[in-house]
Amino acid sequence: MDLNELDSHGAAVLPQLLTPEQCADVIALWDRETAFRKEVVMARHGYGSGRYRYFAYPLPEPVARLREALYPALAQVANRWADMLGSPDIYPGRHADFLKRCALAGQEKPTPLLLRYQAGDW
Repeated sequence: MDLNELDSHGAAVLPQLLTPEQCADVIALWDRETAFRKEVVMARHGYGSGRYRYFAYPLPEPVARLREALYPALAQVANRWADMLGSPDIYPGRHADFLKRCALAGQEKPTPLLLRYQAGDW
């Protein structure tokens, strides 16, 4: 992960994160309504015509694996940013510990989501 890009733009490209086959498998999940707990239609909020769907538990394997694998590096970035901003928030190094903290605060629903936009949309 390019930390300079992340710091400069708030996002970073992670090439080859999934194989083409894995991408196709994740895309195919869109049509499995039971894989999701909620859908948001962006047009209702004035943000184009895209949609996104929050995954339900149990998360599909590639989503669960990526979330677990990416969390430690992202927690380090979040902690560095919090420090630079003077925030007392500290994110634990392990994703499981973060989920426990979320549950204690009442957040027990999964937040990974899948976006669907059309060409030329926002």
